[in-house]
Amino acid sequence: MSNAPQSLKNHTKFDPPFHFLLTSVLLINLGLAITFLVQRKNLPSAWFVVLSVAAIVALFLLRHYPLKVQDRVIRLEERLRLQALAPAEWHAQIFRLSEDQLIGLRFAADDEVVDLAKQALEHNLNRKQIKERIRNWRADHWRV
Repeated sequence: MSNAPQSLKNHTKFDPPFHFLLTSVLLINLGLAITFLVQRKNLPSAWFVVLSVAAIVALFLLRHYPLKVQDRVIRLEERLRLQALAPAEWHAQIFRLSEDQLIGLRFAADDEVVDLAKQALEHNLNRKQIKERIRNWRADHWRV
């Protein structure tokens, strides 16, 4: 984890074992499987291609599923935070925010999150547009 404060420019996170090692190994494996199939044109070589594709699909599902769970947790956390910070008369509006908007709001500090949520609804802002409007970035080092 870097000591630099998190911001729009540096908030993305790479997991080197996943993004570089496993992905590279499985893509090289697929390339070899296709090469063997072209050279040999037999059932075992074809099956090697099928297994290689299945391994790549499994790898991306292993990444996708926890991200979806994380998005659900973020949605809940942000709704609870907005209920705690927003005036009571605005609470009904919280459920109009989309998952994408709530995920963008997670980086906004408490002093600006309610105003940004209102802007998100009024102007139909997406996650990126919300992040670009954040003045006081709230770091999220726990994301997957």
